[in-house]
Amino acid sequence: MKKTKTLIGDEGATFVNAFTVTPLCCPSRSSILTGQYPHNHGVRNNSVSGNCSSIQWQKDPETEAFPVYLSKLKYQTFYAGKYLNQYGKKDGEGVSHVPPGWDHWHALVGNSQYYNYTLSVDGKEEVHGDSYEKDYLTDLIANRSLNFLENRSPQHPFFLMLSPPAPHSPWTAAPQYQKEFSNVKAPRDGSFDKPGKDKHWLLRQPVNPMPSSSLDYLDNAYRKRWQTLLSVDDMVEMLVKKLESIKELDNTYIFYTSDNGYHTGQFSLPIDKRQLYEFDIRVPLMVRGPGIKPKQTLQAPVLNIDLAPTIMDISGVDLSTVNVDGQSFLSQMAPSLRNGTVRPFFLVEYTGEGHPTTDPACPKLGPGLSQCFPDCVCEDAFNNTYACVRTLDGKTDLQYCEFADTESFVEVYNLTSDPHQLENVLKKTDPAILQAMNQRLIKLQSCEGDSCRDVNIVGEVLFQTDVSYREVLARRPRQEKYRCH
Repeated sequence: MKKTKTLIGDEGATFVNAFTVTPLCCPSRSSILTGQYPHNHGVRNNSVSGNCSSIQWQKDPETEAFPVYLSKLKYQTFYAGKYLNQYGKKDGEGVSHVPPGWDHWHALVGNSQYYNYTLSVDGKEEVHGDSYEKDYLTDLIANRSLNFLENRSPQHPFFLMLSPPAPHSPWTAAPQYQKEFSNVKAPRDGSFDKPGKDKHWLLRQPVNPMPSSSLDYLDNAYRKRWQTLLSVDDMVEMLVKKLESIKELDNTYIFYTSDNGYHTGQFSLPIDKRQLYEFDIRVPLMVRGPGIKPKQTLQAPVLNIDLAPTIMDISGVDLSTVNVDGQSFLSQMAPSLRNGTVRPFFLVEYTGEGHPTTDPACPKLGPGLSQCFPDCVCEDAFNNTYACVRTLDGKTDLQYCEFADTESFVEVYNLTSDPHQLENVLKKTDPAILQAMNQRLIKLQSCEGDSCRDVNIVGEVLFQTDVSYREVLARRPRQEKYRCH
């Protein structure tokens, strides 16, 4: 994405340690909207039972999402593209539901598509077909956003949130880009096709080395993902040019990011996300705007729960009045505008999904699994439920994770010496360090608001007791439906 890098990254700040607090679409997007960890907004996975765009979500966390606060400040707000995976379904309020805070609403019903989809346009159903000129979703989002900018009121500020399907499956590139990158393959470095020894059982089940069928599948996916992103690159260029033409470019902050990472062959897992490793929790983040000097590369960790408070901070919202777990990173990229601190550690949490019955395509595997393709390699399971504390303070680069499963499995990585997380060093780590990480994890798993950002509060409880993540889950009333198999 050369245009995006030039027009946003080179003109502003690139955050090389940006993370999602949960590596899956719906809970991550819910965190972006609310500025909260999943254990606070209650969205656990992509299912309605996991609270994705459920009635409960619509009645509670969604009413406190950041666009509500922007609307109170007379911002003109515009949304286009994928919202939440279960949005528009009958389990919620259907396509008539327009989340509060949005003046102009063009949201995809359900999960990512490029053609043959339905939009909710200000609460009314709009059905699309397979014409590139009329229906290709990435281009439609771009065109409608340009129209919004052209017709906005110059008397009030504006906010756009654009969520194209790319590079999500089904990886349908625009016609002019379908032959690009014909020789590109997924990188064969790092943990690619390495055995998942000493890891959670889900990482130990893939065949190693991968069969040629899996390699062909993931290489094809990798190429097609790149192809779909060329249209996003075009969209960024069009938006920047439009802002320049209406003389708003120098007065506008532009954020480019994603809701989760992705893997293609790491530890012999063909394609997906949902895992605790760097390839799934790291996301791109570039920002340009007033007060941000060009060509900055920033090292301090930033989370997707920090986007909402940062956007509200820029817009003038008093952050002491809102309930967020994240913190504004405006001070990092524009220190002339704000003073602030950086966090030394943070939480990553995920609730696994599985099917209650055996997948007919993989009869030997049994129930409780999901995403078992290609070649019946499963990417998720009910007991792929974990919480991690990630320490990244400039001196220490550690990750400590506990699974809620029958093994009470623990994984520990020293990313300073092992950036690809090839070796679980649990048995080699000083017990005092393990104790400290365990206590940090417990506090973060129950944090809310200020306590998620208060390093001193977390530090005070170190070495007091030894409680496992499973026990924390058992204690917490809001996790009564948490399924651990």
